[in-house]
Amino acid sequence: MAHPFTLYTHPMSRGRVARWMLEECGAAYETVLLDYGTTMKAPAYLEINPMGKVPALRHGDTVVTEVAAICAYLADQFPQKQLAPASASPARGAYYRWLFFASGPMEAATTAKSLGLLAPPDKAIQAGYGRYEDVMDTLEAAVSQGPYLCADHFTAADLFMAAFLGWGMQFGSIEKRPAFARYAEPHLQRPAYRRATEIDDALMAQAQKP
Repeated sequence: MAHPFTLYTHPMSRGRVARWMLEECGAAYETVLLDYGTTMKAPAYLEINPMGKVPALRHGDTVVTEVAAICAYLADQFPQKQLAPASASPARGAYYRWLFFASGPMEAATTAKSLGLLAPPDKAIQAGYGRYEDVMDTLEAAVSQGPYLCADHFTAADLFMAAFLGWGMQFGSIEKRPAFARYAEPHLQRPAYRRATEIDDALMAQAQKP
């Protein structure tokens, strides 16, 4: 029996976040592993994602790329999991806000900083993230409000934000502010995160074998 979802990924990529979301949803899915510079750029995969990047998610005739979009799409496919506030809920606005804050200005600012390419102060107005310091302070204020970014329970916005913070603090692209760790660490203990991590770690170990 074919699985409803297909995840195109690499174990050392943002595909780890998409896998966590699939596991959180309890989705039946298959994994297609791709390699950087070869199968990611092959014609067959470029038909799925012309960017030649992972992850991508196929669901029937629907293809979704970009991790935040994959998380939002899956949350809507599994409403019983309550990973997105109801469309009529006031919390829906905060859900969209922080999900796309993380995937937009937050990711752009941290990437620019890690590459030494932050916009100079006199050009900050031209950058989507503005000033790096403002991004970090806004983030700290958001995660200091409580265990969840919106609603009164865990959502895809928390999943994406916790994954981004965990990865960034581990590899040094995000400063280790205490508020960031207090927020992210409980989410990174969720059973679905552990399952997803075990899967990708095993795939990575297998790929490194001679």
